[in-house]
Formats: sequence, structure tokens, C-alpha cells
Amino acid sequence: MKYFSVSQEKTKKSIIILLMSRGWIIALLVVAALISLALLVGLIVGLRRRHQVVQAEQRYGDKVNYAFIINPSKPQAEETRAFIKKFCLDHHISDIMFIDTQLDKDGRACAEEALAHGADVVVACGGDGTVRTVASAISGTSHAFGIVPIGTGNLFARNMGIPVDNLEAAMTIATSHGSRRVDMGRMALLDSDDPEHKHGFLIIAGVGFDAQMIDDTNPDLKKAISWMAYFWGAISHLFESRIHGSIILRKADGSIHETKGETFRTLMAGNCGRIPGFTLMPDAAFDDGLLDFETLDTTHGLLGWFNLAIDVIHQTVTRKAEQSPITKHSTVKQYQARSAEIMLEKPALAEVDGDLLEKTQHIRFTVDRQALTVRAPQINVAGQSGSQEGTGNPGDPETQREGKTTGATSQSANPRTNDPRTTDSRDNGPLTSKEASTLGQVSL
Repeated sequence: MKYFSVSQEKTKKSIIILLMSRGWIIALLVVAALISLALLVGLIVGLRRRHQVVQAEQRYGDKVNYAFIINPSKPQAEETRAFIKKFCLDHHISDIMFIDTQLDKDGRACAEEALAHGADVVVACGGDGTVRTVASAISGTSHAFGIVPIGTGNLFARNMGIPVDNLEAAMTIATSHGSRRVDMGRMALLDSDDPEHKHGFLIIAGVGFDAQMIDDTNPDLKKAISWMAYFWGAISHLFESRIHGSIILRKADGSIHETKGETFRTLMAGNCGRIPGFTLMPDAAFDDGLLDFETLDTTHGLLGWFNLAIDVIHQTVTRKAEQSPITKHSTVKQYQARSAEIMLEKPALAEVDGDLLEKTQHIRFTVDRQALTVRAPQINVAGQSGSQEGTGNPGDPETQREGKTTGATSQSANPRTNDPRTTDSRDNGPLTSKEASTLGQVSL
């Protein structure tokens, strides 16, 4: 009996040792699998970045003068400057200049200085604010515009398909032949001290809640968590008074669409409709000569804002400019037009591409069709109506001919805009004589 007890004890110990050995083997296999997965992900990311560079390099080779406009307030500014110098040295680009933005010298002034010194291509190195102001000076010229995104949002770069996390790819694109012709939106505050001043925008300009949200966003928080910081800025304005006013739209066919007594939380005019993770304006195209206008409204407190979130998700998923059929306490209205005039009952804060303007009651939106030549990758980008890539020197007439294309002139309106307050009339001329007299003026 004692022999059997000893044998059983040895057997138990052997089984325990075997199980422990198998446990360690399984654990090692799991660790090995995780390491392999991490290496695979790293390889895929590396190959993707290399593919972006190779794809851009296929169009490299023009010999022109480059000016790099850098926003020195960005944390990556000096690192980016050093990378640009090395990149240009490695690619035998010798004719370059650097101009820094300053508190009293914005991107527009820097770009004008660059053009005066003979730059053929002007490259904005910064966030959407720097991109907007530099583009406003380049718009309407034969010069090409490049982007090296080092901001927090980089919304225009994302809409154009320019990598926001790959300096080498962005630089290769900026110094390559390929380009797209892009619209430049304009916003004039008609009741300001300078009513003829047209503030340029490439993404979205608006009045109301969106401007209030930007105004209350903490800059340090924005640096830490990027565009998500805007959600914190929005919280304090969820229950503020709604805006009342009238909207006059000049559509693509020349007809005038007027809505009086409109109520909304925010009104936005979009050249590009995508923001990280969401689509605000599914029909927006950056080269069709039209702006997409959207009014958002909510009722019933937080329930209304929850309904509005569902509407935005619905648009993002379906890629259609329509409301969700299940929402009852929010309203989304969307139109396309060549220009618009907005008259509000009370002054409201305005913004262009995230840059705050003053409060206003009277706004005019216009668009300069395909006025900007942007160095962009050869990929299909959401929000493109039909512009093509050109090749060669951007200051060359042949390049300009290749860059010009015809854009779509479609128009759309949300079914919920059928309103007895809305009237239509036919008018192939401009909205006002003042608008006609200021056509072609380019300012920031």
C-alpha cells in the first residue's frame, strides 16, 4: 500500500509538472503571437508610408523655386524645418527660402513676400490657419500651393489625401508635378469696418454654435488631444439661444432661393465636408464651383443634441445629405449654391476654417471656382467632382491648361426644407450690385 501511495504521489507531481510546462508553452506561444502581430503591424505601416513616398516620387522632377511658410508656434516647427532642409539637399533642390509667420505677419503676408522674391511654389507648413491664409494669397495666381501639415486638425490636408503623419510623403507631394484645381470659399462681413474684405476659407466657414465652440476651446487641450478638444468647448454652449434670420441663396442655375424667419443653432458654408471620423456635408466637392450650406437646429435640450448626433452619424454612414428617419428633435437642412447672403436678427460670432472673426449680422458667401492649384497625391479623394492632375511647372501655360477642368454644377436640398416661408425667383444676374462690383477681388 505504501508503494502505491508513493507511486500515486509521483504521478500527481508528474502531471502538475506537465501541466505547468504546457502552461508556460502556451504563454510563450501567446507572447510570440503578440510580438509577431506587432511586427506585422509595424511592417504594414512602414510599407504604407513607403508606398506614399514612392507614389509621389513618380511625379517628381520639376526644377522650380520653393518658399516654405512655417508657423513657428507649432511644436514640430523646428523639426520640420530641419527635415525640409535635408530633404531638399537629398533631392538636389537648391532654390528654397523659409519665411516664418509672426503675430503681425500672417500667412498671407508671408506668401506675398515669397511671390515678390520669385517663388514658383509656396508651401504652407502649419495647421489649417496657416494653410488658409497662405492659400488666400496664392488663390487666383498661376503659382502652385503645397502643404506640409503640422497642425492639430489638418482638415484640408486630410480632405486632399495629403498624409498628416508622414513628413517625407508630404514633402515629396509638395515638390512633385501633380496638382488639383480647388475652389476657394470667401466670407465677407457686410456690417464690419471693411465690408469688401473677403475672408478666404478652404474647409468650412460658419456663424453661431460652431464659432462659439471654437472660441471656448482650450489651446493647450487642443495641443494635447487634437480636434477632440472642440467637444469640451461645445459643452458650455449647448443651451444658448438659437439664431433667427433670413437666407438668400443663388443656385447654380442662377435662380434665387430665399428663406425668411429661419431658426438654427449654426449655419455653415462648406468647401470640404469631411472632418475626422464624420461627414458633415456628403455632397460637398472642393472643385465644383459651389458651396454646400447647412443649418443645424435642436429642441428639447440634450435629447435634441443626441438626435443631431444620430443625424451626423446617419450622413457619415449613408454618405447622403439627409436626416436620419428616426430623429424628431433635430433639424438638418442642406443646400448647394454659388453664393449666399445671410441676415440675422442679432449679431453672432463667425469663423473661417477655425479662425475666429468678429460678431456679425450680415454675411455674404461666395466661391472662386478652381482658383487654387494644390499639389496633391494621385488618388481618388472624397469630395472631388472631376478635377484632374496636371504635370510640369505650375507657372507654365501647359500646366495651367492641364489643371483646368469642368466641375459638377449639381444642386441638392434636404426634403425637410419644403417650407411655406420659402420663395423662389429666377435671376441670372448677381444678388446685388455690390457683389457684382467686387467679383474677382481676392483678399483675406
